[in-house]
Amino acid sequence: TPLSFLTPSWARQLGSESKTGTSPLASLRIPGKHSGRWKETDAAAARRRRPRPRESTVLLFPGQGSQFVGMGRGLLRYPRVRRMFRVAETVLGYDLLSLCLRGPRAELDRTRHCQPAVFVASLAAVERLSHRQPNVLESCVAAAGFSVGEFAALVFAGAMDFTEALYAVKVRAEAMQKASEAVPSGMLSVIGRPAANYKFACLEARKHCESLGIENPVCEISNYLFPDSRVIAGHLQALEYLQANARKYYFTRTKMLPVSGAFHTRLMEPAVEPLAEVLKSIEIQKPLICVYSNVDSKKYMHSDHIKKLLVKQVVCPVMWEQTMHSVYERKQGTEFPYTYEVGPGKQLGAILKKCNLKAWRQYEHVDVLEDEEAAET
Repeated sequence: TPLSFLTPSWARQLGSESKTGTSPLASLRIPGKHSGRWKETDAAAARRRRPRPRESTVLLFPGQGSQFVGMGRGLLRYPRVRRMFRVAETVLGYDLLSLCLRGPRAELDRTRHCQPAVFVASLAAVERLSHRQPNVLESCVAAAGFSVGEFAALVFAGAMDFTEALYAVKVRAEAMQKASEAVPSGMLSVIGRPAANYKFACLEARKHCESLGIENPVCEISNYLFPDSRVIAGHLQALEYLQANARKYYFTRTKMLPVSGAFHTRLMEPAVEPLAEVLKSIEIQKPLICVYSNVDSKKYMHSDHIKKLLVKQVVCPVMWEQTMHSVYERKQGTEFPYTYEVGPGKQLGAILKKCNLKAWRQYEHVDVLEDEEAAET
């Protein structure tokens, strides 16, 4: 089976291992051998060493839409990044590295390709960070990922094996692509005034679809990004109606997103069973750090909880604004951690600035590009 390939895993290692120069990707291994995850005693020791708030770090992993042709250039100097891409070619059945570096863009942007691409590129960025600033990983106390980014966050946190998570992402991406092709649908980014009532607008858009003869139309909020910003997803006719009536609903800006379907709505229900089946066959452990779920903006608790919510996430809205509040909530006067967005694009940083300006002031982006001459220095 695809899960039995002799391929490496990726699990986060901290503390003494980092101090001896061992990369967090040192746990690349052959399944069946030592997993490289922390032992419980190591985890307990790490909790005792927990850094003060200002010294601690948070990692954010981007989702679909952040990909671009050329990502990964310069990171191939790191042996484990090269190995991750070799593993990806085996698991996926195509040359992901070539697609990332050279495109074509239309192929990279396809759901079935861009989700695995963003997943691998984000973990490649973590490997870059581990070489440049290993203390960032040693001090990490929390992680969150946007949509498919949750899989990368869970791999980083030691909850999932790299290879198995990549295979789950492959199944998820292919199933979501197939579901997208079944119904003309899409996603609309909306910025509204404080008076905007997004749910009422969606209700009226659904009524419009019914007047056109569409049965059980879908139009609902699929992403909560930041105050006064939502992504609405559903039937194309509903989204076209909202664009045409933007002023009526106090929308100041609307923009169709370049995606293939209405992700995080019930139009993705055909993708639920394939993902649930593959997750049943995967060993998932409790994360070694706090990882926050898109579904309810709360911390993942245990293996079954992770499996349940990863499946639910496909058809439920991404509660990113709420997640940012959960991650950065603290008593008045408490300093904020340093935040690193690892992977392509800076969208999560831009959203963080809108959600929590004080937290954003400690933000840094770890790109999936590295100047090759600078890399030699």
